[in-house]
Amino acid sequence: MNRTDPASEPPASPAAQPGVARPFRPDLPLGRDPAAVRQRIEAMEGLLERSFVIPGINRPVGLDSIAGLIPVVGDVVTAAMGAYIIWEARNLGLPKWQLARMAGNVAFDTAVGAVPVAGDVFDFLFRSNTRNLKIVKRHLDKHHPTTRLIEQ
Repeated sequence: MNRTDPASEPPASPAAQPGVARPFRPDLPLGRDPAAVRQRIEAMEGLLERSFVIPGINRPVGLDSIAGLIPVVGDVVTAAMGAYIIWEARNLGLPKWQLARMAGNVAFDTAVGAVPVAGDVFDFLFRSNTRNLKIVKRHLDKHHPTTRLIEQ
C-alpha cells in the first residue's frame, strides 16, 4: 500500500461517513464546557432517535422507538434518557421556561408512547429528543456561538 497515493488508502468505515448513524461514541468529551455538553446532547439524541435505519423505507429510528415496544419498562428507560438531555440543558443555564418545554416534550412522548400499539406508532413519528436538541442548539448558538460546528 502506497501511503502517498490517496487512492490506495482503504475506504473509510461506514461509521466515519457523513449521514451514517454512530450509536456509540467513545470519543465524547467529559468536560463541563458548552462545546462538550453540546456533543453529549447530540450523541444522546442520535442514540434515541436515529441509531438505525429501517431497510426499504430508509427511515431512521432509535432506541426511543425500539424500546417503546417493551411495555412500561421501555418507555420509562427512554424517558430517563430524555431527562438526561434536560439535565445537561439545565447545566448550560437554559431558562426555566425552556426546560419546562423540554420536560413537556418528554412527558408527552412518554405518556402517549405508553398506549399499546398506537403509542408505538406515535414513538415512530414524534421525536421529542430531536425537538429538545433544537431548543438547546438555539440557546447555544445565541449564547455560546463558538460551540457551533460547521458541517460540510
